[in-house]
Amino acid sequence: MKLKNRNLYKKAFRAEFFLGAQKKISDINRVEEFKEDIMLDHRTETFMAVCNVMNYREAAELLHITQPAVTQHIQFLEKEYGCRLFIYENRKLIKTPAAQMLEDYLRSVQQRENFLREKIKNNGLRELRIGATKTIGDYVITDRIHDFLNQPDTALTLIVDNTKHLLHLLEQNTLDYAIIEGFFDKNRFGSQLYRREPFVGICPKDHPFAGREVSVEEILKETLIHREKGSGTLAILEEKLLEHNESLERFHRHICISSFKMIIDLIKSGYGISFVYEILAKSDPELGIFTLKGEPIVREFNVIYLKHADVREKMEWFYDRVFRTLLNCLKCII
Repeated sequence: MKLKNRNLYKKAFRAEFFLGAQKKISDINRVEEFKEDIMLDHRTETFMAVCNVMNYREAAELLHITQPAVTQHIQFLEKEYGCRLFIYENRKLIKTPAAQMLEDYLRSVQQRENFLREKIKNNGLRELRIGATKTIGDYVITDRIHDFLNQPDTALTLIVDNTKHLLHLLEQNTLDYAIIEGFFDKNRFGSQLYRREPFVGICPKDHPFAGREVSVEEILKETLIHREKGSGTLAILEEKLLEHNESLERFHRHICISSFKMIIDLIKSGYGISFVYEILAKSDPELGIFTLKGEPIVREFNVIYLKHADVREKMEWFYDRVFRTLLNCLKCII
């Protein structure tokens, strides 16, 4: 693919780079000259391959070109933009801040081009690729899925996984956007608030904790059943424990299970306690609910997307009128 209007693209990126890494890269989208579509050429494809594997030799193998050719392509881009893109530290290839900015921007350009190709190819079919963390995918957006699929000429790919994997899929342009409850880098991803949800403890209904406010010291005497590393719920729990200088290892016993269904079954059978979002806790009348002493834990569910990606249209396909009012905020960002 050839890069169209390279001078305009270079001008927009250079302007952003020299304004400083602190300045939001989304400002590039406000440059009037940059409204035209830009496609990736073979040099930027080489750059993206290096970003993916962080190794010149492996990038060359992926692209079926020589390693010197990879080096030449990167050097060409560095000369074009007047800055270093990669450096070596202790023999390890590292991206510079400029490279990270360029990578984020090119991924959004790639997503826009993919969307354009889909619209041309699908001839009116609205194809949506979204991700959701497990709480949201299994308990929050079911009605939205039904509403979307009840519309004519729609196709859907929904991936339910942990936050870490969904962020990776966004970076690889596998998803249009994702709805997550975990932490994410706001310098690399744009976001819109979907809702706020309390984070509570669950136990058997006849457990002494049920309906109570308990201390961290009390829960450490219990068996904790928690999600796997990379999940948003585990990250929130670990953050709360850290506030009290505690960790998972301090529990009487802790068990890691990735399935919410199995976690709930074990809790009801008396094998321990866990922490989940309130919407999940209230989904089963056999569960008891408790909270930790102190300020209530409330976390955001956010719709996240690549920093410069224009996802307004695809978000409107999926959400009702109430949520669409939030999309107006995107017009000031994208």
